[in-house]
Amino acid sequence: MPVVTLRASDGAAADVYLHGAHVTSWRPAPDDEERLFLSARSEFRPGAAIRGGIPVIFPQFAAEGPLPRHGFARTANWRLESTDVTDGGDAVATLALSDTPETHAIWSAEFNATLVVRVGGPRLIVALAVENVGAAPFSFTCALHTYLRVRDIGHVEIVGLRGTRYRDLDDSATLRTDDAASLRIGGALDRVYVDAPRALVLREPQRSLGIEMRDFPDVVLWNPGGARASALPDMEPDGHRAMLCVEAAAVQAPVTLATGGRWHGTQTLDTSVRAAADGERR
Repeated sequence: MPVVTLRASDGAAADVYLHGAHVTSWRPAPDDEERLFLSARSEFRPGAAIRGGIPVIFPQFAAEGPLPRHGFARTANWRLESTDVTDGGDAVATLALSDTPETHAIWSAEFNATLVVRVGGPRLIVALAVENVGAAPFSFTCALHTYLRVRDIGHVEIVGLRGTRYRDLDDSATLRTDDAASLRIGGALDRVYVDAPRALVLREPQRSLGIEMRDFPDVVLWNPGGARASALPDMEPDGHRAMLCVEAAAVQAPVTLATGGRWHGTQTLDTSVRAAADGERR
């Protein structure tokens, strides 16, 4: 399956498949350590979603609507519009997806979607944009379903969500408030944080990762836990212990675009961000 490898002038690199506009690898500079989880059992074939990396969820999140689960963008063939290296040395790729007779069979919208992937130094920036090019308004939900590679899920905590409302996907009608200074992952987790803070930190022993969202109002946290992971045919044994999904999302309230309207959102991952011991961002 066609893949584009982006390499910045400082050695930072990312792999992007045209299948799903799917980022499957990110190795920041200068450490060159893989920071995205990709299951060893991922299926790389037409019609199948890749398990890991950054699946593009569009135009529907999960099974919250009449379309196929998580929409069709993650299994569609995107076009490579351009690759470039900026004056500062970052490597950039732009991919595009438009409506087709196949998408019209399940969703009537006329749209153009673009995904811009930018890598350089300690940062990976992924930006999704959607434009209404038809004569009728449409609504959608979306997410960047980012699988972060962790060393041990039992030693991971998320800093920055204190005071934020969330819903568990098995009780989506109830909103609760997270009062903890940091969130530790004690088992299976499937939450949507509504109107979430723009900046979070994933903290592990000896390292942290900054996660910043722009124009994505929500954040999804997901780990299948041991029992569910063992039932997933494309997840290796104990794979759940090496990953945590932290997803920039617009899912609680659908985005509605009038004719000619455009929406965009960005997620930035940054290995240079640190979190202080008291749980505050430094």
